[in-house]
Amino acid sequence: MKGDRVEIVVDAGDTARVYEVEATRAGRRVEVSVGRGVVEVVEVTRTGVPVRTARFMAGRVLALVEHPATAALLDDERPA
Repeated sequence: MKGDRVEIVVDAGDTARVYEVEATRAGRRVEVSVGRGVVEVVEVTRTGVPVRTARFMAGRVLALVEHPATAALLDDERPA
């Protein structure tokens, strides 16, 4: 969903670097997969076609934070 984003904090030796992958258009989503020592974050379209891919060595990833898009409140959910 547009607005979904994932922050990845990676150990770069002397410092930590922060990378961000975000669903930039309506209908796109961000998928995260971990396997064989690699963390892969992919922005994909509705049909599953990858648009942007980021790959990191799992041993270097310090943190992976998923931020879901904020959904609009319905009328009955709004504070009075």
